[in-house]
Amino acid sequence: MSLKQTYNIINIVTVIAVTMFFSCNNSLKKVQQMGISENEPASIAENINMKYTDSGRVTRNLLSPKMLDFSNRDFPYYEFPEGVTLYLFDKNNDKTTIISDYAITYNKTNLIDLQGNVNIITKTNGTLLAEQLFFDQDKSWVFTNKPVTYKTNTDEINGNGFDSNTDFTNAEVLEVTGVISIDE
Repeated sequence: MSLKQTYNIINIVTVIAVTMFFSCNNSLKKVQQMGISENEPASIAENINMKYTDSGRVTRNLLSPKMLDFSNRDFPYYEFPEGVTLYLFDKNNDKTTIISDYAITYNKTNLIDLQGNVNIITKTNGTLLAEQLFFDQDKSWVFTNKPVTYKTNTDEINGNGFDSNTDFTNAEVLEVTGVISIDE
């Protein structure tokens, strides 16, 4: 092999290497999405036990048998296809329990969309039944515009909507129907 042939081979190899180097894009997002279908979750987790704290005190505890992580989307979210149990703790550590068949947590809005047989048991043993309920984590507020039934020890109130803080000291059933007892 002559010196001229060796230089030609080196030049060809160099051109190919430089072309390959500049044609590669090291976009971290693209590398992370390689092998993940657009409709598939980034990850799947089982037996979830997420605790939210404020100044070292547990304020919320979310339990679920399965979580699908769609944080790889433009509008990221976590899906709980097998339902959730959400415990809300007030400043006195009194517990309100929310149970649903299905839930989605939206990262950008901090809303939890609870769906299917939503059942809330308040710290005073009142219960709220609904097919859908939203929990605003930033405002500690629950609400829906769907039909609800709110039961206390003495009353059963039906309505089309519900609005309340998570302590249920400011609860309001909208478009009320039902039997309500009044102290005279």
